[in-house]
Amino acid sequence: MNLTDEKIKFLEEKARDVRVSVIEMLVSAGSGHSAGSLGMADIFTALYFVILKHDPKVPSWPGRDRVVLSNGHIVPVQYATMAHAGYFPVDELLTLRKFGSRLQGHPHRDFLPMMETSSGPLGSGISQAVGMALADRMDRGKSSDRFFYCITGDGELDEGQNWEAMMLAGKEKLGNLIVIVDRNNIQIDGYTEDVMPLENLAHKFESFNFHVEEIDGHNFSEITEAVGRAQAVFDGPSVIIAHTIPGKGVSFMERDYKWHGNPPKTEIAGEPPKDEQEKIALKELHSLGGQIESQHE
Repeated sequence: MNLTDEKIKFLEEKARDVRVSVIEMLVSAGSGHSAGSLGMADIFTALYFVILKHDPKVPSWPGRDRVVLSNGHIVPVQYATMAHAGYFPVDELLTLRKFGSRLQGHPHRDFLPMMETSSGPLGSGISQAVGMALADRMDRGKSSDRFFYCITGDGELDEGQNWEAMMLAGKEKLGNLIVIVDRNNIQIDGYTEDVMPLENLAHKFESFNFHVEEIDGHNFSEITEAVGRAQAVFDGPSVIIAHTIPGKGVSFMERDYKWHGNPPKTEIAGEPPKDEQEKIALKELHSLGGQIESQHE
């Protein structure tokens, strides 16, 4: 997938809009997860605007690719991206976590049918995606041209169920499975390498017979090229370890694990006053527009 400069500019602008929506919806909800949602905006933008075979006007199209969100707490970024891609009105994003809303704090398939799974308990998404990919091969054979993308956080890889599922994926040579790991190095209790060291993560996946790609998760060319290489692997599953900056685009949130599970307007020692946080975040994100323009002149 070779992206033109014009296409990259378009994706950067969309990702900025997604991040702005994430801040607005978390503030409206008064709760939710900021860091991972902001950090994964570029990955989700690349998926829904370039990579996926899907149709927002026909969400249940049988030939669509599937996106399984395992780390369901970052679902605000998926909601925001889907809204900007045309699945439902952008205005609906402000109902996040409200009583009666389709946009629950974790994905709920019964409330929003275009979501492929319900999630919340960490560590189960890879198992779900492996089951889907295996069932698809049984139903459609190895000639099936759709892919199953599982988004997972690095912190949830502490859970053993992930590795049991990956053993099965490797054994069954699921070439239609692509796992994308949000390698942002934080989890709710601190930095991943302090809580439970994961490195060398690439070698671990390789030992489970995965094709491994490591990328800058904010570089659209690297994202799309890595997916293209993964799609070309027919004899086994693939994983893309996407190195991201949690809280990307908001200076006081970037790389700070304290924003893993907190929305803007939260009183946190050493952070900007809570009444100023939304204003600062939106100003910084909107200012990215000028930076994007200058980069592509």
